[in-house]
Amino acid sequence: MATASTLLPYGARPRAGVRRLSSMTATREDLATGPTVVVPPKHMMAPSNAHEVAEAMEMAKHHIDQIASGEISPATPQPTTTTDAFAYAFDIDGVLIRGGKPIPEAVEAMKVLNGQNEWGIKVPYIFVTNGGGKTEEERCLQLSQQLEIEVSPGQFICGHTPMREMAERYNTVLVVGGEGEKCRLVAEGYGFKDVVTPGDIIKDNQDTTPFRKLTDDEIEHSRARNFSEVEIEAIFVFADSRDWAGDQQIILDLLMSKDGRLGTRSETFDEGPPIFFSHNDVVWSTSHELTRIGMGALRASLEAMFKAVTGKELTTTAYGKPQIGTFQFATRLLQQWRKDTHGIDSPPETVYFVGDTPESDIRGTNEYNESPLSDNTWYSILVRTGVYRKGSRPQFEPKATVDNVLDAVNHGMQLELTKLLRNKTIASSRQDGETIMEEE
Repeated sequence: MATASTLLPYGARPRAGVRRLSSMTATREDLATGPTVVVPPKHMMAPSNAHEVAEAMEMAKHHIDQIASGEISPATPQPTTTTDAFAYAFDIDGVLIRGGKPIPEAVEAMKVLNGQNEWGIKVPYIFVTNGGGKTEEERCLQLSQQLEIEVSPGQFICGHTPMREMAERYNTVLVVGGEGEKCRLVAEGYGFKDVVTPGDIIKDNQDTTPFRKLTDDEIEHSRARNFSEVEIEAIFVFADSRDWAGDQQIILDLLMSKDGRLGTRSETFDEGPPIFFSHNDVVWSTSHELTRIGMGALRASLEAMFKAVTGKELTTTAYGKPQIGTFQFATRLLQQWRKDTHGIDSPPETVYFVGDTPESDIRGTNEYNESPLSDNTWYSILVRTGVYRKGSRPQFEPKATVDNVLDAVNHGMQLELTKLLRNKTIASSRQDGETIMEEE
C-alpha cells in the first residue's frame, strides 16, 4: 500500500530543508531558525493544498535574503501545479480577519486559491499588512491558527519589514509601540544592535512621564542604564502606542533634544533624531462597529504638537502602504517566486491587491501601478468588510468594489479566464489566417 507522501502531486511534497511546524506548538524562536511552513495540526501528517505556495514563497524570501547578503544560491525550478500568470496580495485586518476572528468568506477564498475552483488551478498569494508590533513569524503563526491553513513567514510583508534595512545605519534607537517587549524583540531580530524602549527611559527617570508609572512586570523587563550618557540616533514607531501621553512626551523630548541626548534642549529644534513610522493608517478596522484611530493619527498628533511647541514643521517618514517601497518589495518577492518555480525572471503579469482602506490599500496599489517603477499590472479591489462602508465614496477609486474577499478572488479569476479565452481566440484567428494565406 502506498504511503501518504507517494500519493501527493508534484509541488505538494515537502522540499528538503524546509521544516513543517505545528501552528499550535511552534514558537517565534522555532520559526526564526530557517525556512519553515506553519501547519495546522490536522495537516501535519500530509501537506494540504496550501502547502505548495507557502513553501515556495518561503524559499523565495530566503533566496532574496541570500542575494542581499552576497550568498547567491541559484534555484532549480521545481515541478508545480500553480499558475504564474497572476497572483493575489491581501491586506489582513478588515479583509481576512476582523477583531481577531476570520471573516466568514476568507476561509472559502483561501480554498479557491489553493485549487478548489472550477478550473482546478492554484494561484500564488502573499499578505501585505500595515499591522505591526509582531515579527513576520508571529503573524504567520497567528494567521495559520485563525484560517487553519498552511502559511509561511515568507508570505508576509509587514509595515515595518523594510525597516530591517536601517539596522546598519543606526546604532542606538528608540522603538515605540506594541505590547510589552515585543517591538524590542522585532527590532533586535532585524539586526538593530542597541534597542531602547520608553520603559527603559522611565525606569531611569520616573519623572519623565508624570502620569505614567511602570508596572512590576515593566520594571522587571525594562533595562537599566544612564540616559544622560546615551545618544539616541533614531526613533522607530513599530506598532500602535499603548500609552499616547507617555510615548509622545518621550518622543518630543528626543525630537527637541541636542543630538538625541535626553535632558538637553536644542536651541534650533533641528538637532534631534529622525523619526520613522511603520505605516500611516489614520483609522483601521477592529471588532468595534466603527473604525478606531491608528498610527497615522499618532503621527499627525506629534507633528501638530511639535509645531505648537517649537513653531517649526516636523519632518517624519512613513513606511507600509501606501508607500511605493512596500509594493516594490512585494514585487521582488513575487518575481523571485516566479523565477524559482517557473524559471521566468519577471513578476506575474497581474497582481490583484485586495484591501479595505482606500487611503492606504487602494491609493498605494493605484499609485504603484501608475508609476514607472512598476514592471507589471497591480489591480486594486476594495472590500466592504473593513474600513470602507457601502454607500460612501472612497477618496481613492479602486478598479473594482465587492462585498468580501471571496468575491474579490472570484472577480480576479474571472478576469483572468476572460483574458485567457480572448488570447486563445486571437491566436486561433491568426493561425486560421496563416493557413488561408498558405492555401492561396
